[in-house]
Amino acid sequence: MNYINADAILPEELLKEVQRHIPGGLVYIPKPKEAHKKWGENSGSRAVVQERNEQIRCLFAAGLTVHELTERFYLSIDSIKKIVYSKK
Repeated sequence: MNYINADAILPEELLKEVQRHIPGGLVYIPKPKEAHKKWGENSGSRAVVQERNEQIRCLFAAGLTVHELTERFYLSIDSIKKIVYSKK
Protein backbone atom coordinates (compact mmCIF):
# COMPACT_ATOMS: atom_id res chain seq x y z
CA MET A 1 0.00 0.00 0.00
CA ASN A 2 1.38 3.38 -0.95
CA TYR A 3 0.89 6.51 1.08
CA ILE A 4 -0.06 9.73 -0.67
CA ASN A 5 0.16 13.16 0.90
CA ALA A 6 -3.40 14.48 1.24
CA ASP A 7 -2.11 17.93 0.25
CA ALA A 8 -1.44 16.57 -3.21
CA ILE A 9 -4.87 15.07 -3.89
CA LEU A 10 -7.61 16.59 -1.71
CA PRO A 11 -9.33 19.92 -2.30
CA GLU A 12 -8.39 22.51 0.33
CA GLU A 13 -11.83 22.53 2.05
CA LEU A 14 -11.88 18.76 2.35
CA LEU A 15 -8.31 18.68 3.63
CA LYS A 16 -9.16 21.22 6.35
CA GLU A 17 -12.20 19.18 7.39
CA VAL A 18 -10.11 16.00 7.65
CA GLN A 19 -7.43 17.87 9.62
CA ARG A 20 -10.12 19.03 12.05
CA HIS A 21 -10.84 15.39 12.91
CA ILE A 22 -7.35 13.93 12.58
CA PRO A 23 -4.65 16.58 12.83
CA GLY A 24 -1.40 15.08 11.58
CA GLY A 25 -2.55 11.46 11.78
CA LEU A 26 -2.72 8.64 9.27
CA VAL A 27 -6.03 7.72 7.67
CA TYR A 28 -6.85 4.49 5.85
CA ILE A 29 -9.45 4.94 3.12
CA PRO A 30 -11.03 1.58 2.28
CA LYS A 31 -12.31 0.55 -1.12
CA PRO A 32 -16.05 0.80 -1.65
CA LYS A 33 -17.87 -2.43 -0.70
CA GLU A 34 -18.72 -3.18 -4.33
CA ALA A 35 -14.99 -3.16 -5.21
CA HIS A 36 -14.15 -5.89 -2.66
CA LYS A 37 -13.52 -9.35 -4.00
CA LYS A 38 -14.12 -12.58 -2.18
CA TRP A 39 -11.35 -14.96 -1.22
CA GLY A 40 -9.81 -16.69 -4.23
CA GLU A 41 -11.53 -14.67 -6.95
CA ASN A 42 -8.30 -13.14 -8.28
CA SER A 43 -6.22 -16.30 -8.17
CA GLY A 44 -8.91 -18.73 -9.30
CA SER A 45 -8.63 -20.75 -6.09
CA ARG A 46 -12.32 -20.25 -5.34
CA ALA A 47 -13.35 -21.90 -8.63
CA VAL A 48 -10.93 -24.79 -8.08
CA VAL A 49 -12.32 -25.49 -4.59
CA GLN A 50 -15.92 -25.27 -5.82
CA GLU A 51 -15.17 -27.70 -8.64
CA ARG A 52 -13.44 -30.10 -6.23
CA ASN A 53 -16.37 -29.93 -3.79
CA GLU A 54 -18.86 -30.65 -6.58
CA GLN A 55 -16.79 -33.66 -7.61
CA ILE A 56 -16.80 -34.88 -3.99
CA ARG A 57 -20.59 -34.52 -3.80
CA CYS A 58 -21.06 -36.44 -7.05
CA LEU A 59 -18.79 -39.27 -5.93
CA PHE A 60 -20.57 -39.45 -2.57
CA ALA A 61 -23.94 -39.60 -4.35
CA ALA A 62 -22.51 -42.38 -6.55
CA GLY A 63 -21.77 -44.46 -3.46
CA LEU A 64 -18.24 -43.68 -2.29
CA THR A 65 -17.93 -43.54 1.48
CA VAL A 66 -16.67 -40.61 3.51
CA HIS A 67 -13.55 -42.62 4.36
CA GLU A 68 -12.84 -43.33 0.68
CA LEU A 69 -13.25 -39.66 -0.14
CA THR A 70 -10.84 -38.63 2.64
CA GLU A 71 -8.16 -40.87 1.17
CA ARG A 72 -8.83 -39.77 -2.39
CA PHE A 73 -8.85 -36.00 -1.74
CA TYR A 74 -6.48 -35.85 1.27
CA LEU A 75 -9.06 -34.05 3.42
CA SER A 76 -10.17 -34.74 6.98
CA ILE A 77 -13.35 -36.68 7.72
CA ASP A 78 -14.93 -33.50 9.11
CA SER A 79 -14.08 -31.56 5.93
CA ILE A 80 -15.62 -34.23 3.71
CA LYS A 81 -18.74 -34.36 5.89
CA LYS A 82 -19.15 -30.58 5.69
CA ILE A 83 -18.94 -30.76 1.91
CA VAL A 84 -21.30 -33.69 1.33
CA TYR A 85 -23.90 -32.73 3.94
CA SER A 86 -24.03 -29.01 3.17
CA LYS A 87 -27.05 -27.67 1.32
CA LYS A 88 -25.50 -26.50 -1.95
